[in-house]
Amino acid sequence: MMSEMPWYNKGLFSSLNLRQKTLLTIGLTAFVLIVIFISGTLINANLPTDFSIKMQPPSFEHLFGTDWMGRDMFIRTLKGLSLSIMIGLGASIISSIIATLLAFLASINKATDAFVSWLIDLFASIPHILLIMMISIGLGKGAFGVTMAVAFSHWVNLTRVLRAEVLQIKTSEFVELSSKLGKSKLWIAKEHILPLVLSQIFVGTLLVFPHAIMHESSVTFLGFGLSPHEPAIGIILSESMSYLAMGAWWLAFFPGVALLIVVLLFDIIGDNLKRLFDPSEANN
Repeated sequence: MMSEMPWYNKGLFSSLNLRQKTLLTIGLTAFVLIVIFISGTLINANLPTDFSIKMQPPSFEHLFGTDWMGRDMFIRTLKGLSLSIMIGLGASIISSIIATLLAFLASINKATDAFVSWLIDLFASIPHILLIMMISIGLGKGAFGVTMAVAFSHWVNLTRVLRAEVLQIKTSEFVELSSKLGKSKLWIAKEHILPLVLSQIFVGTLLVFPHAIMHESSVTFLGFGLSPHEPAIGIILSESMSYLAMGAWWLAFFPGVALLIVVLLFDIIGDNLKRLFDPSEANN
């Protein structure tokens, strides 16, 4: 009878504590996303065409098959994912900056708080897709228009969280003491409040990311986002609709699944970072 468990039953992952597992999960997931982004960035947007191999199903030579122009769908999907990640990154950062500024604006006095609350209710009452389409069209569509449209429609939830957090910190004893010692509101915001909400801002930015990518793809699919010549996932899915009746299922299946995987990976990073920064869930 063996006194110890076999080495293959122990495993490296099972020997780690919760914090180490969380860090490992974040690292591996981020590595996969970075590889996808860099690989797509290095691919030329003008992919070569070969009509002699058009509409071929998935094979070892073309993992995702080929489209109606003989372009490799795996390469097109990678390029589209990198573009979606780039737009999602820009939109989530801008959205977080807006949310942070509005949260601090709400903490100035009751009038600014009422204004920010009204602004939150106004934007929350408009459907995301409709708001994104209107802003995108107003800014001329394209990558810039879609990025700004997604950014200006995804700050609401993060603003609510940060506003509540900032208002709670303002009532703390050390903030009141600093105010009595003559410190300005700007100094208090920079030295006391901002460091305490940085983790919420960081996690909130990552949690906005998957929503930004999905809405960018949705608007592009509907024809109100990126231009048709750009290799975006929304464009690929929109074009594939014309060929699904011919049995070319791979044109929509693989790009759609790849997009969902990328969104899921960002969700995993955001959830694990939230667990990492939340002391109530930490287990060292």
